[in-house]
Order: sequence, then C-alpha cells, then structure tokens
Amino acid sequence: MTLAARPPWRALWLLLALSLATVLGFALAAGLGSAQLRLDEAWAALSGRAAADSLASALLALRLERAVVAWHTGAALALSGVLMQALLRNPLADPYILGVSGGAAVGALLALLLGLALWWVDAGALLGAAAVSALLLGLARRDWQGGPLGATLLLLTGVMLSTACSALISLLLSLAPDSRLRPMVFWLIGDVSASRWQPTLSVLLLAALALCLRQTRAINVLAFYGDDAHTLGVPAARLRRVLFLTAAALTAGAVANAGSIGFIGLMIPHACRFALGSDHRVLLPAATLAGGLLLLLADVAARTVAAPMQLPVGVITALIGVPAFLWQLRQVRQGGRA
Repeated sequence: MTLAARPPWRALWLLLALSLATVLGFALAAGLGSAQLRLDEAWAALSGRAAADSLASALLALRLERAVVAWHTGAALALSGVLMQALLRNPLADPYILGVSGGAAVGALLALLLGLALWWVDAGALLGAAAVSALLLGLARRDWQGGPLGATLLLLTGVMLSTACSALISLLLSLAPDSRLRPMVFWLIGDVSASRWQPTLSVLLLAALALCLRQTRAINVLAFYGDDAHTLGVPAARLRRVLFLTAAALTAGAVANAGSIGFIGLMIPHACRFALGSDHRVLLPAATLAGGLLLLLADVAARTVAAPMQLPVGVITALIGVPAFLWQLRQVRQGGRA
C-alpha cells in the first residue's frame, strides 16, 4: 500500500454522493418489496397521517427497521475491513481473517441448535467472538510488538483459530436436526430478515469511527511504515491492539446481527482506496458509508428478485463481490494503482 494523494474536492464530492445515495437507498428499501406500497401510502405512513395499525404503516416500519439493520451491519463490516488491512498491512485482510467471526458463528449456531431464544443467539455470537479474541491476544502476545515475522505469525495464529472454528461449525451443522438446520444455514450464509435493530450496534459503530478518526495519523503511519512506526512517535504495539479490538468488536456486532456476510469487508476498502486514495482520514468515513449502502441495496435485491421468496443477503453480496473485486484487480494490473 502507498499513501496515494487525491484532490480534496474529489473526496468531498464522493462523500456527499455516498451520503445522498444512502438516503435514496433507504427510500428504495421502504418502497420495494413483495407487497406493493404506493408513494402516497408510504408518505402518509411516514408523516403519521395513516393509522398506526394500517398495512402501509406496518410495512413501512418493518422495511425501515430491516434497512437500518442492513446499513449498520454493512458499515461495521467495511470499517472493520479497513482496520484489519491497516493492522496486518495485507490487502487481502478482511474482518473474518483472524477467526473472530468464526468464534461468533460457533456461539450463535450453538444457541440455534439448542433452540434458545433469539437474544441468546446474539449473546452466543458475542461471547464466541470475545473468547476467540482473548485467545488470540494471549497466543500472539509477542507478535503485537511487530518485528519481521510479527504480522505473519499473528495472521497464521488467526487462520488456525478460524480453521478450528470452521471444524466446530461443521460439527454443529452435522448434529442439527432437520427442523433447525435451515435457519442455521441461513444465518451462516448471512441474512437480515429475522434481525432487529439494536441501539448497541449504532453506539458501537459511532464510537469506533470516532476513535479511529482521532488516530488517523497514527493509523497512516502504521499502515505505510509498519515496524518503523515507533521511530516516528507512534506506539505501534498499543495501536495494533486497539485496532484489533475495535475491528473485533465491530465484526462481532455485525455477525451477531446478521450472520457471516462476506466480501463487504474485503471489497469496499479496496474500492474506496481505489477512488479516494489511501489516506485513512477519508478512507474510514467513505468505507463506512459505502459498506452500509452496499448491504442496504443487496438486501433490497435479496427480498425482491425472487419475491415472495427471500434470498440470504450473503448470496447477493458474494455474487456482487466476486466480479467487482476481480474488476478492481484488473484495473490495478493495468494502471499500477493500489
């Protein structure tokens, strides 16, 4: 990665465009679905002129809540992806690479297998993610200091923990009765249809973004100079732990909310870096907005392309992500941009 500069006006215009597109995305999410909702009905429900128990009000409330869940989940995954790539100095890093999502999946699937209440699924995901994070911090405690093999050993430790979690996930799926297997598979692929908006994810996302924006200079130095960061006045070991814990919390919250939705944390940081450069002062808010927008639109597609049947949104993000990421790689090869 190189700190490629982009004109300030370009960053401003793209951030404004992403904000406007997000507003339009919410309008699209409110209006589209298997049940038709006319514009006047939607406006009446939104302005409070329609009865609270009317079909239009109920549809609008359900769709907007689902849209809010999708946006927050996508934003959290994209922001986590930016932090992981800065932490590991690896363009292939994503929120799931160090095994945090695997731990969350094990906890959530165990709760689903046992038939526990929905809040136990969220709690299980958070506890599983916390357990893997604590284990990684303990096993790789020397690797956070940096050094020639620090990032590599940290990455390998995370991959091994992720592999162990994958084995446990396979075991849980093989033990699941048929009546519980389908919701477990849908959750594992990634689905927001049964999710409910939790204020904690909003607070977590805002706190993480504010914390990272206050440290953008240090993040830039760590991402571009690596082990030499401490000579430039950056406490690299402490910053690495902060970035990991922040990314892990965001990933845990997103996975607990909507399951293991792939490609957003890998594709969105690259797309924003390609358009805006590698300065984290711009990259962090841009990736947050773009990640939320992508998952918001993907969820609209998931519930409309095969209506009345609903598809797992993780399938849509994968179908979008693979060709988009390959196109980005082609542009990098041709233009030498990163």
